[in-house]
Formats: sequence, C-alpha cells, structure tokens
Amino acid sequence: MDKSVPMTATDSAPPTSPARPLSARAIPWVARFAWVLVAIVGGGALESAASGRSNAVQWVIALGSWTVFALVAIGLLIPAVISLTITRVGAPLSLIAAAAAAVGGSPSIDVALLVAPAIVAVTSIFTAEFGRWMVQASAYGDEDRLPLRSPVPAGAAAVVSWILWAPALLGGPLALGTANWIAGIPLTFLAVAATAFIGPRWHTMSRRWLVLVPAGLVVHDPVVLADTLMVKTDQILSLGLARSETEAADLTGPASGYAVQVDTSQTVSTVFAFTPQEPNGRAIHMTGFLIAPSRPGEALRCAAVRGLPIR
Repeated sequence: MDKSVPMTATDSAPPTSPARPLSARAIPWVARFAWVLVAIVGGGALESAASGRSNAVQWVIALGSWTVFALVAIGLLIPAVISLTITRVGAPLSLIAAAAAAVGGSPSIDVALLVAPAIVAVTSIFTAEFGRWMVQASAYGDEDRLPLRSPVPAGAAAVVSWILWAPALLGGPLALGTANWIAGIPLTFLAVAATAFIGPRWHTMSRRWLVLVPAGLVVHDPVVLADTLMVKTDQILSLGLARSETEAADLTGPASGYAVQVDTSQTVSTVFAFTPQEPNGRAIHMTGFLIAPSRPGEALRCAAVRGLPIR
C-alpha cells in the first residue's frame, strides 16, 4: 500500500483472508495461456498483413507487436499494481491489431486464430478476480486488498480515452513506415503525448481499493478521495450490503452495482478529491459511508474472518 497509508501492519503475519475458489485462482493462468496463444497461433494474421509490404512497414509491425506482447507477458508473470495497468491497457491492443490485420488482407482463419485467444485473455484480465490477484500481490504484511469498482464517469472517460489513443498508437508508426508524414507525425505525437498524460490517470484507476488490516480498514481511492480514509476497528459499528434507503455518504464515485455500507460508532471525516469547482476538496463528516468493492461478498467474508462486525 502507498506510504500515505500508515495503518498497514509491517510484520510478516500470514494473511487471514478466506481461501479463494479454484476458479478465481485459475483465472491468471487462463490469461497467461491465452496470451501465449496470441503470439503462437495468432501471429500469422500479422505476418499475412505485413507480407508484400515494404521493409519499413514489416519492421514496424514486428517491433510493435512483439513489444506489446512482451510488456503484457511480463505483467502477467509479475503480478503487481503496475502490472494490472499494463495488462489492462496493453492486452486489448491485440483486438485492434486483429481488426487492422483483417483490413490489411489477412486470411479469415488467421484473423480468427488471433481474435479467439485475444478475447479469452482480455476477458480474463478484466475480471474482478484478476484485479484482486494483481493488487494483493503488492500488499504489505497482514492486509487484504480488495479492488473497488470504477466510478461510472471515470470509467467511461478511461474507455473513451483508450479508444482514441489505441488507433493513434498503432496507426502513427505504420503511417511513418509508409512515409506518410502528414498522418504519421501528428498521430505518433498524439500517441506519445496521450501516453504521458493519460497513462498516470489510467494507473490511478488501478490504485483504488479497500484494505482490511489488523488495526481496522482503509479506503484508498485517489479518484474519489483527496486523502486516504482510515477507520479503526473500535470505530466500526457494522459492515453489510447498503440499505435501499440509506443516508450514508456515497464514496463510490458513484459506481454501479451493490455497495457495502460501513457504519461507525463515532463521526469520521474525509475529503473528496480536488475538482476545478472545489480546488481545496470538500470535507464531510459522517457516521456511515458506502464503498463499492468489485466483489462485495468477498469483502464481507474477509471482514468477518478478521472479526469485524457484519450485519
């Protein structure tokens, strides 16, 4: 967890979270196997698309495809929060590449052999179980990190920005390879600038989680909150699925789906993230708040194992 979260235990006590289902433990291996197939059986589509084109274009396709494959493969081999960002940003590029190969004249069977494992890999990488595996790998000591679902506005912005970024990333270098400077230079510049500007914001989306520690719980959400919210065990009155008519403060973003409500025995305070309308944030004082773990049931099970009061 970030250094800004001081409640984390620093000893080497074993995690107390409940055993994860076999299906959840298998998902990282499914993603790894599928990603290997993307290169082994799916590479033919890119080779067919590059066939007969200039050496410059062939080099661009080969270098670009292997760079993306290697980055995602490393991310799958080394679970961490940064690896979650790399895999979720990089793996879907295989689907854009498949579409480009189809337009470039690759045989349908070659395109299908690229699309099929790519869909499996991307689907696995975007599951909640995969996200939990990645962020938990970066945990310190005795803590459970539970990813939070994306707020609808922030999630939509991330998707739209990726849709605009991906074609520029792939199309810019290809245009340069064909000596099409008018299209290649601005597209490549746009891709590089967007990577530098938007990349850290995409990574922020991976750094949102509920953390259960021996001292209580932590809400680490740099998208919604200006600072980390820490609640001690003796301040926690109960945890449970949010009530339909709840008056608890909404710290979800808002996010869709079921929320978990945390009620406290005394007032706790937090500050919403800075915005142009509220450059200093907005402080709130509350005796209950809502959060949106990607798997609410798992979050409550982990809390119960740690002895927190579940209603």
